[in-house]
Amino acid sequence: MNFDLTEDEEMLKALAERFVDDHYDIDRRRAYVATDQGFSPQNWALLGELGLIAAPFAEQHGGLGLDATGIATVFEALGRGLVVEPLIEAVLVAGRTFAAAAPDALRDQWMDGLLSGTRRMALAHAEAGSRAGSLWVATAAKGEGDSATLTGAKPFVVTGAGVDGYVVTARTGGAPGSTDGLGLYFVEAGAPGLTATSWRMADGSVAASLVLDTVPAVKLNGGAALLASIEEMASLARSAEALGIMQRLFDDTLDYLRTREQFGSPLGQFQAIQHRMAAQYTAIEQARALLNLAMVTQGTPDFASAVQGARAFIAPAALELGHEMIQFHGGMGVTDELIVGHGHKRLLVLSRWPDDADAALDRFAGIAA
Repeated sequence: MNFDLTEDEEMLKALAERFVDDHYDIDRRRAYVATDQGFSPQNWALLGELGLIAAPFAEQHGGLGLDATGIATVFEALGRGLVVEPLIEAVLVAGRTFAAAAPDALRDQWMDGLLSGTRRMALAHAEAGSRAGSLWVATAAKGEGDSATLTGAKPFVVTGAGVDGYVVTARTGGAPGSTDGLGLYFVEAGAPGLTATSWRMADGSVAASLVLDTVPAVKLNGGAALLASIEEMASLARSAEALGIMQRLFDDTLDYLRTREQFGSPLGQFQAIQHRMAAQYTAIEQARALLNLAMVTQGTPDFASAVQGARAFIAPAALELGHEMIQFHGGMGVTDELIVGHGHKRLLVLSRWPDDADAALDRFAGIAA
């Protein structure tokens, strides 16, 4: 089977790698995370100029319509750089959901800004009753036609600080865990009745907690089925990013073990450490194989299952690798001075958001929706 990248995919990979080389080191990454948004607005604008924000959008919406291979290639490269700009949540999830669901007039007002990076959205979906990525939604929507008002709470809006608008899930009827009556709505930031409070996640990214008190909203098209299809590609991207981080932590640790001496010999010469590093190298190669399997099954009935299978393996394997790399570095491994601790914090979030590996394994096995 041919896994060679196309010319366009090679170009996008090179763009992502050049962006990392030019704009990322440990000191600058710390500065980016410390901002109010948890990333660099200047870098976000640059990603817009490079076309990396627009690329995942469908061609009819002004993007390149990247397929699974393109998405995985770009996000693995960004993962190796531990890039903090929220391309997955803002573009693959919220942006693409809005583009697919918005009425034409509303889409025309917002798409240019979303493609260029001058505007940003977040998905407000998960609620306090949600478990394992479930569709538990208690937020209520009232109204007729295209207009509605929303009342409820969305405490887990990832990368939701400083956005220009929210794609919100709410229901006109049905039980909180049912797909019946579940719909999508658009709410502008600063809308009357909307209160947003920022909070930090484990990796330093800034999420928002929303309280909606009769907030005016615009009804969008689609519901649970659209969210599920959007989440497939986002899950693939998260696994690809995790793989990129795994490779970065492994490579940095390997260099460290070759140079750090203990008892008069480099650490890498100790057989026990060699065996443990070999085990982690194997985990990386297994993760890459599962990601490749997911990529080549796009467009077939097996794609969703392959994505879930990749996540079910990569999420726990990435955490184990992070633990090992920190162990090899000793106490320095958990400090802000080394990239190892930063990478492991990001892996913690990737392994548990929007659900954990067990939930993915249940879906892979066909015993959960």
